[in-house]
Order: sequence, then C-alpha cells, then structure tokens
Amino acid sequence: MLTSKQRAQLRGMANRMETIFQVGKGGIGPALIKQVDDALLARELIKMRVLETSPESSREAADQIAEATHADVVQVIGQRFVLYRPNPEKPVIQLVK
Repeated sequence: MLTSKQRAQLRGMANRMETIFQVGKGGIGPALIKQVDDALLARELIKMRVLETSPESSREAADQIAEATHADVVQVIGQRFVLYRPNPEKPVIQLVK
C-alpha cells in the first residue's frame, strides 16, 4: 500500500512519461495484461490511456489491470491512468519512506 507522499512522488515522475499502452474497443484481454505485466517488471511505473471506443471507463480499466497485475493505481485523470508495481529483484524507483 502506497502512502500519500509516495503517490505524490510517483505522480511527479509520471508527469514526464509518455503513454505506452492504450485500451481500445477490444477492451482488456490476456495479451494486454501480459504486456502490461512485462512493462511493470521492467519499468515499475507506466502510464496508460483509455480510448473513447473502450467498453471500460478509465477507472474501471485501471482497477481491472491493477488487480490482474498486482499493481497499485497511482492516478486516474481523464482518459489516462498510472500504475506502479515495485520489482523486488531489480528496483528501478526508490520511494521515500
């Protein structure tokens, strides 16, 4: 569970990031979950976007993907959301305590 201070730190990092995945009209499938899982393993923090054609809202998509990948939803704004999952073997991001 992230503290509000850690969420703020992650939101600041995410501001400079590009969106790397989009949820479209096909919704959330196993292939997308696998790709997001791999990206979280490598990067720990990713930004995603939900297209208007998606059957899920941004909040629904963020919650579903976070649950499937065991990640934390850092932020949901408009059509974009940010996910974080620490990599215990090779940490990339050092959070404040």
